[in-house]
Amino acid sequence: MHFKMKLFDVYPLWDVNLVKGKGCYVYDDRGREYLDLYGGHAVISIGHLHPHYVQMLTEQLQNLGFYSNSVKNDIQEKLAKKLGQLSEYDDYALFLCNSGAEANENAMKLASFHTGKKKVLAFKKAFHGRTSGAVAATDNPGIVAPFNETTHIDFVALNDTEAVEKMLKTNEYAAVIIEGIQGVAGIIMPDDDFLCNLRNICDQYQTLLILDEIQSGYGRTGKFFAHQWADIRADIITTAKGMGNGFPVAGVLITPKIQAVHGMLGTTFGGNHLACAAALAVLNVLEKDNLIENSKNIGEQTLHVLREIQGITEVRGRGLMLGIDTAFPAKEICKKLLFEHQIFIGNAGTNTLRLLPPLCITQKQINVFTNILKQLIQ
Repeated sequence: MHFKMKLFDVYPLWDVNLVKGKGCYVYDDRGREYLDLYGGHAVISIGHLHPHYVQMLTEQLQNLGFYSNSVKNDIQEKLAKKLGQLSEYDDYALFLCNSGAEANENAMKLASFHTGKKKVLAFKKAFHGRTSGAVAATDNPGIVAPFNETTHIDFVALNDTEAVEKMLKTNEYAAVIIEGIQGVAGIIMPDDDFLCNLRNICDQYQTLLILDEIQSGYGRTGKFFAHQWADIRADIITTAKGMGNGFPVAGVLITPKIQAVHGMLGTTFGGNHLACAAALAVLNVLEKDNLIENSKNIGEQTLHVLREIQGITEVRGRGLMLGIDTAFPAKEICKKLLFEHQIFIGNAGTNTLRLLPPLCITQKQINVFTNILKQLIQ
C-alpha cells in the first residue's frame, strides 16, 4: 500500500500561496500584489527582500553557513556590540538562540539559577511561547498539555500592583515575566506607572524582572524596546521575531549581575553564522534608514487617523503595534481585506484587528488601509 506524507493540520490557512516579497508588499503564485500590514506575525521589521539584508546573507552563505558554538564566531561579537549600542543595553551580555519561546525558557532558567528560587509570576492573557516552560507561563489553557502543567507559575491581572506585591512578599519567586505589550491578547499595554512600580517591587523582594520584547521589540513601538517608554531597565530581555527579519534567530539580554558558567545554557543552531548575518543586517538597516523613528512617527499619525473613524470603538498601542477594536467580527474583516482588497492584517480575539507592518511602511500605504477599513465598518 502506498502512503503519502501530509502536513500536520494545525494551522487554519488562508488560500493564498505567497512566492515573493519586496518592501511592504508580497506576491502570490498568480502574480497578485498584496499590501503586507502584518509582517508574518510582526517578524518582517525592515521589509521584504531589503538589498542590504540579501547581500549580507548571500555573502555569508558563500563563505560559511554554519558551525557550532564550539568555536569562536566573530559575527556574534559584532552583533552583540551593535545590539548593545542601539538598544542602550551595552553593558549586558547576549545569549543567542533560535526562537522567542526558547529565549523565554532560557530567561526563566537563568532567573532560577541566579536566585535559587523555583517560581515565576506571569500575567493574565500573557503569551510567551509553546515550549514547556514558556507555555506554562502563557495564560491559554487550550495550548497547555497535561505534560506542561506546573505549580511553579502563578498569574495576576496586568496593571495590578497590589496583587504583584502580595505574591512577591512570599519570597518564592525567581522572576516576574511580562510582555512589553501583550500582542496575542490584542495589543494590551502595561501602564508606564505600573512598569515603574513593578521594577521597584522586584528590587525590593530580590526578584528578577524579565521583559518579553519578542513582538514589541526592535523598534516596533518607536523605541528599541517597548518598556523603554516607561524609562525602566529590565534584568533580562528576550527578543526574536523582528530580530532576523524572517531568519530564525532570538536573543536573551542578561544583566551583568548574573554570572555565566560554562554549560549553564546551550544551543546547537543558536547564533550560527547565517543567523548572525541576518540579525546584524537588520540592525544596520534600522539605524541607516531611521526605521525606529519612522515607526514612532507613522504610528502617531495612524493612531490619530484611526480614532477619527466611526465604527472603531478603541485603538491601543504604540508605534507600529496597534490594536483596533470594532463592532464587527475581526476575522471577517481580515477575510474581506485579503480577498477583496489584497491587504494582509492580523486579528486577535473576536473584534480586534492587529496592525503590525514592516517598519519601513509609509503613511500613504497606511492610508490605503484606513480608507478601505472606513468603507467596511461604516
